[in-house]
Amino acid sequence: MNEILSRFCPRTEFESYEDFYNNYRCIVPGDFNFAYDVVDAWARIRPGKTALVWTNDTGVMKTFSFADMKRQSDKAANALVSLGIGKGDVVMLILKQRPEVWVMMTALMKIGAICIPGTYQLTQKDIVYRCNIADVKLLINVDDEELLNNISAARSECVTLKHAAVMGSAVPPGFIDMRDAIEKAPESFIRPAGVTKTTDPMLIYFSSGTTGMPKMVLHNHSLPLGHIVTAKYWQCVEEDGIHLTQTDSGWAKFAWGKIYGQWICGSAVGVYDTEKFVPQGMLGALDRIRPTSFCAPATIFRFLIKEDLSGYDFSYIKHTSVAGEPLSPEVYYRIKEMTGLEIREGFGQSETSVLAAAFKWLPVKPGSMGKPAPLFGLNLLDENGESCDDGITGNISITNTGVDSPGPDRPPSIPGLFTGYRKDEEITRSSWHDGIYRTGDMAWHDSDGYYWFVGRNDDVIKCSGYRIGPFEVESALMEHPSVLECAVTAAPDPLRGQVVKATVVLARGFEPSEELTRELQNHVKRVTAPYKYPRIVEFVPELPKTISGKIQRNLIRTRDWKSG
Repeated sequence: MNEILSRFCPRTEFESYEDFYNNYRCIVPGDFNFAYDVVDAWARIRPGKTALVWTNDTGVMKTFSFADMKRQSDKAANALVSLGIGKGDVVMLILKQRPEVWVMMTALMKIGAICIPGTYQLTQKDIVYRCNIADVKLLINVDDEELLNNISAARSECVTLKHAAVMGSAVPPGFIDMRDAIEKAPESFIRPAGVTKTTDPMLIYFSSGTTGMPKMVLHNHSLPLGHIVTAKYWQCVEEDGIHLTQTDSGWAKFAWGKIYGQWICGSAVGVYDTEKFVPQGMLGALDRIRPTSFCAPATIFRFLIKEDLSGYDFSYIKHTSVAGEPLSPEVYYRIKEMTGLEIREGFGQSETSVLAAAFKWLPVKPGSMGKPAPLFGLNLLDENGESCDDGITGNISITNTGVDSPGPDRPPSIPGLFTGYRKDEEITRSSWHDGIYRTGDMAWHDSDGYYWFVGRNDDVIKCSGYRIGPFEVESALMEHPSVLECAVTAAPDPLRGQVVKATVVLARGFEPSEELTRELQNHVKRVTAPYKYPRIVEFVPELPKTISGKIQRNLIRTRDWKSG
C-alpha cells in the first residue's frame, strides 16, 4: 500500500468510471507542503527509492533516489536563505531538464518562496517583462550562451532582481555559481514552524493568450494534490515504475507529468534532457529509460508515425497518453497499428490539473478528450450560462469553484485549480465570476458523455454564417499521406469576413503544387462538410511551436490578419 497516497486519498481503487467520478475524494491538509510531506516523507520511509532517471542526447544516464533529493534540496534551501531568499520571495528558474530543476523546485517549497519556471527560449524582452511584473528577486539559469547574453542585457532593466545565478560549468562574471553555493551549504534544513499554509502562493506559470501580454497563473500549495488524478487515473503511473512525460521544465506540462502526482503515487520520473526534438533521439531515450508509462504532446506522435518503427519493442510501456493539444484519430490509429500502444487523451490548462480524460476504465473514442474528472463539476455552458445539449458547442466550465472572487486565500476546495491571475483582477473576473470558471476552450459532448474539443473561443472560425472548429479540419488533413502536420486558422476575406486557411508541413517525398492544393481541398470536402474545406493552403517547412511542441496558431493568424 502506498503510505503517501493513502494520507490524502481515503480510497484509491475504483471499479468503474462512474464509481471514480462519484466517490473520489482528496484530503487537503491546511499546512500541506509537497517538499516535506512527499519528497522528505519518501526519503524517510524508503530512502533508496528511485525518484529520477535522467538521460540526455549523448546517452549519459543518471539515477537519483529520494534520499538524494532530500539531501540536495536541504542544501539548496540553505543556499537560497544565504542569498536572502525567504518566504514569499519570487525566484525564476530557467534550467531546461537538468536534475537541478527538481532540487530547486523542492528547495523553494521548503522555504516558502514562489517559483516561476521559464523556458530557455525567453528573449531579453521576455525576461525584463517577467522579472518586473512578478517582482523576481533571484534568477537561476543554465549556462546556455544565448540565454546568458539575454539575461546580461536584461539585468539593468529588472528593478527587483537582486541576483542572477548559473547552474553549469561556465559562470560569467557577475553571476553566482549556484552549484558551488549548494555544495558548500549545510546538509540539514529543518522545517520551520508554519512555513507555509496550503493557501499560500507556490507557483506561477506565464500563460500566453491570443491577445495581450502573458498572464501570471498563480497556484497555491494544493496544486500537487490536484495532480493525483492526473498521474494515477489518467497517466496510470505505477508505484516503483518510471513515468516519462516529454516537456521542458518551463511549461505547465512539467507540473502535470514530471513531479507532483507522479511522486505522490510512488513513481519515478523519467527525463530526456534534449536540446531539440528529433524522432530518433526520442526513440533512443525511450529505449534507455524504458518507462512503464509515457505521455507526450501530439507533435511527437505526429512525427513518430512518419518513422520506421518496425525494429522497436515498446512492450515495456503499459500506458500511453497525450495532452497539450488534441490528437487526430488518424495519428491514434497509426500509432496503435505500428506499436500496439493505445493513446489516451487528456485535457486541461496551465490553470488546472486534468479536467477530462480517457480514464483507464473508459473505451477510447479517437479524437475525444474523454469524460470529466471528479471534483470540478465540469460542464459546457452557452453564452447565457445554460448547459448545452448533446452536440451543441459550449464553453468548457468549472462550476464547482464555490467562490465568486478568487484570490490567494481561496480555500483549496478543488485541489489543482489556480487561485487567479496574479496582479490582474479584471482578467480574473472576466473568466471567473458567479462561482464559475470559464476556461475559454470550446467543446461539445455526445450522448455517451464524451467531450470533443473544438478550439479556443478565439480559434473558432466564423465563415459565411458557419462556425468551424479548426481541429476537425486538421484531423481530416492528417488523414492524407502528404501531410506531416498542419494548423488551421481563420484568414481575412473581403466577402466572407473569414475563411479557413490550412498551413501545411509536407511529409518526405511530397512537394508543394497547385495540384496537391486541390487534392487536399477535395479530401477535406469528402471527409467533412464541403463548407469546411480550406480555401487557402500554404505550404511551409515548419510550424511555429512552443518548446513543449504546441502549435502556436495565434502567430499564424496574427501574421495573416496584419498582412491581409
